[in-house]
Amino acid sequence: MTTHTSTPPPPAQAFSKAVALFYDGEQAPTILAKGEEDLAEQILALANEHSIPICNNPALVDLLNLLEVGDHIPKELYTAIAHIIAFAYSLKTPDEPE
Repeated sequence: MTTHTSTPPPPAQAFSKAVALFYDGEQAPTILAKGEEDLAEQILALANEHSIPICNNPALVDLLNLLEVGDHIPKELYTAIAHIIAFAYSLKTPDEPE
């Protein structure tokens, strides 16, 4: 996935926590990885390296950090996660596969 933004992605050091989500379009998104400090920096560096969009939402990250890796997102967070998925899709170029 290629991101097209007017500003460069934030440096990994700008965040103390990170949560990576997996979404296949069929099931609820799942927690793929999560971490704080050095692990958060590694997660964000990998996202930047692979042009995966990063959404800065500390309050949501705090909630998602309560879940375990592999957990599905609870229904109570669907609306917030839907906004992030919509944000990620909006960054795709028209010729990119979904």
